[in-house]
Amino acid sequence: MQPRPLRTTVIGSYPYPGWLEATLQQLDQFGEDDLSELLDDAAAVAIHDQARAGLDVITDGEQTRFDFNLSFYGFLQGIEREEKPRRRFGPPGHDQRGKHRITGVITAARGLGCVAEFQRLQRLAPPGPALKISVPGPYTLSGRLEPNDRYKDRWAIAKALIPIVRKELESLVAAGCKEICVDEPSMSCYAHKEDPTQFVDIFNRTVSRIYGECRLSTHLCFGNFRARSVAPRSYAPLFPAFYNLNVNEIHLEMASREFSQIEMIAGLAEYTDVSAGIVDVKSYYIETPEEIAARVRRCLEFVPPERLSLAPDCGLSQTARWAARAKLKSLVDGVNIVRRERGLL
Repeated sequence: MQPRPLRTTVIGSYPYPGWLEATLQQLDQFGEDDLSELLDDAAAVAIHDQARAGLDVITDGEQTRFDFNLSFYGFLQGIEREEKPRRRFGPPGHDQRGKHRITGVITAARGLGCVAEFQRLQRLAPPGPALKISVPGPYTLSGRLEPNDRYKDRWAIAKALIPIVRKELESLVAAGCKEICVDEPSMSCYAHKEDPTQFVDIFNRTVSRIYGECRLSTHLCFGNFRARSVAPRSYAPLFPAFYNLNVNEIHLEMASREFSQIEMIAGLAEYTDVSAGIVDVKSYYIETPEEIAARVRRCLEFVPPERLSLAPDCGLSQTARWAARAKLKSLVDGVNIVRRERGLL
């Protein structure tokens, strides 16, 4: 059950402040202490915006990452990173983001850096909100690595990444992290053509040592780079297999899909808590609190409040900061309308 009925949360990422984007073009001008201060400042901006909106759960905005997962390849040994994607011009797309060649056994001697992110979040966050860290799961991380003779296909690469991600999750729990999202959007993107029971096996093996040690969630969506999806936008292929995921909460994007398949969350809630994406991060239309409240009521037709949390559809990194702030404020205000109606404030 949710720690608070109709809990408000986010997935992980938040827009970079403009000055950080400009700074990234000249990082060689900064010293080690300058960079440490810069990262603290960027995380503080994201934390401030989320806390000011009144969210129950906040993150560090993933301000020290490039995208929600691409910077993790910098922590891996046994790969050679592709610096120049094969397509560099034309409309932005996932095929412009590079594939990396595997050159040896894949390892991560320094871990994946998430513990330092959590410790920074702990240090900078105000009292009150729960603190969450999102970690990309092994199947999603495998997507930008090219198979070779050692790792024959994507499944083999994902399985090789399981112990690396598992160790990072264990380290987060040991550091005191109580809320972890294992971010696996690639699972929902490829479920229309892959065996979903294999996804469940990979996921459950990854979280086997932390399930029950923290509040564990996963995020399933259809891609959001430049607000573009990359797959048939249907959750049906995932179920019933995904009822067997070892999680406390499953997050599904609903707003950008006009609440298609909303009825399926009733069955899901029999197995786990549901986090419904009710803010469309692919649109610059700012939902009003009244519209948010109507969406919450719609979700409550299928899931009781103690099983339901509310969030944006996806991370906010692809949304301008002015819109992200406004959308989060509307999210919290709209949920509070329904809380008052139900005597939950």
